[in-house]
Amino acid sequence: MKKAPVIGVSACLLPSDRGPIHTVRVQYVNAVLDGIGGLPLLLPAVGERQDVAGVLDRLDGLLLTGSPSNVEPKHYGDAGRPTTLHDPARDATTLPLIRAALARGLPILALCRGHQELNVALGGSLHQHVEEMPGRIDHSAPASDDMNERYALRHWVDLVPGGFLQKINGGNARAWVNSLHSQAIDRLADGLAVEATHEDGTIEAVRWTKGPGFALGLQWHPEWHVRSDAFARAIFASFADAIAARA
Repeated sequence: MKKAPVIGVSACLLPSDRGPIHTVRVQYVNAVLDGIGGLPLLLPAVGERQDVAGVLDRLDGLLLTGSPSNVEPKHYGDAGRPTTLHDPARDATTLPLIRAALARGLPILALCRGHQELNVALGGSLHQHVEEMPGRIDHSAPASDDMNERYALRHWVDLVPGGFLQKINGGNARAWVNSLHSQAIDRLADGLAVEATHEDGTIEAVRWTKGPGFALGLQWHPEWHVRSDAFARAIFASFADAIAARA
């Protein structure tokens, strides 16, 4: 029987009424199970206590998840804003993991906050409130308690002609995605190429091009639609293919 690949899934350290909890939404776990047939291994946000090499020795791929929190601006030389939630333990966990994983050629799929972490880990920066930028729209989640409504597909992104995403999208130039973010890439990190944009200029997807291995960052949440959307399935299939190729 073929061994299932082990996929590290980044967790957040969030406050609760009974103390901090390490947490991952079930959709990420299900996407690993359903989208690539992998074994999800949840990675707690333990920061400097993490053995980076030891963790990566056990993984076949790394899935960087979304979060209510944002990367602390100090990691890209900016000042914090009082209206944003931060998770320093997660930053201290994921940013070193990303750099070490890329050095090993370990496949990475980075979603929403993870997409932003990928850019920051490589020296890029973020807009802390993209809706305040001239000409930009509000990309944040709909004001609804219905999670299916919040994560519903909402707007088009334009895929770079001849790019990786256009190829796995059957050659189609646009894709319909959801949108639940207030932050977005500002300065693009060296080694990342843009794969998709919104019509307002927001960078919606990036791909690692400078070294070996596979790393794809998406500002949206395909994990919610692996069972229902062909493009979401293709994204996770490409991650699985990269893992198999490395193995």
